Amino acid sequence: MNRVTRLLSIQYPIIQGGMGNISNAKLAAAVSEAGGLGTIGCGTMSGEQVEEIILQTKELTDKPFALNIAINVSPNVDKLIELAIKHDIPVISLSAGNPTPFISKLHEHEKVVLAIVATVKHAIKAEKAGADMLVTEGYEAAGINSPYELTTFTLVPQVAQKVNVPVIAAGGIGDGKGLAAALMLGAEGVQIGTRFIATKEAPFHENYKEQLIRASGTDTVIIGRSFGRIRRVLNSSYIQELIEQEKIGVSLQDYGKFTSEKHHVLGAIKGDLSSGFLNSGQVVGLINDIPSVKDLIEDMIKTANNRMQVGATLLESIAQTN
Repeated sequence: MNRVTRLLSIQYPIIQGGMGNISNAKLAAAVSEAGGLGTIGCGTMSGEQVEEIILQTKELTDKPFALNIAINVSPNVDKLIELAIKHDIPVISLSAGNPTPFISKLHEHEKVVLAIVATVKHAIKAEKAGADMLVTEGYEAAGINSPYELTTFTLVPQVAQKVNVPVIAAGGIGDGKGLAAALMLGAEGVQIGTRFIATKEAPFHENYKEQLIRASGTDTVIIGRSFGRIRRVLNSSYIQELIEQEKIGVSLQDYGKFTSEKHHVLGAIKGDLSSGFLNSGQVVGLINDIPSVKDLIEDMIKTANNRMQVGATLLESIAQTN
């Protein structure tokens, strides 16, 4: 047990990333049941839609799960905060905006608050504002990303040496080796998204899962850089057309329309790859199968332990040699 598992009341320091409007009760509950922290991402959904997923999740698990609120994305932030309080959601992660205005109210209701950050500056501000944990998300991550483009390997240790609250590593992590590396960098847990898409419980279209298994680490691309709205997605004909439109000067309004949650749902849930897109992190190059969530998490823990033991043995051997 470490600070992350203790504060979140979970078995393993593994958190599911928010997935916007494709979030669902089945996957969130499966992650929590397997010992991690499942997450419902609110995206742009209405309060009524999110509440329905919360109730469904509570029917599937009595374990803790989180609500992810993307501050500058959701038009219903205040309503979502009230829902978290009403339904006694123990953990709230705040992303895509300034978490400061919401932390004190959440603390009044004894919520654990995670703030998702992408720079040391923002990490320090979030800690001062009262965030209980910091999710440091590197540029490798799927979906909406930071324009600062710092990688997980460099971001985690920089943040860990500047703050006192627990640090969670996110971006480019999908197996036990990634978990071990994150712990060695100073994190006390990990947040993963793309790898959970390719699991048996994840109710996404088979086209999505097949694309993840077939893809290599170079099959993700960045869109939105010209607008300062970074998003990492799987390459496709739909995305290539959007990239061309961006090159010739598509308007911000049209870009927002083409990358809306409507087109996210079309790709991920409906499997329509000509009209929709698929979020994916660079970790996609490590995805070769579709395990159960339980098997994935247990394998991550086992592999991480083994890798850390191997590393300790190697360092000890080097020390003795010298």
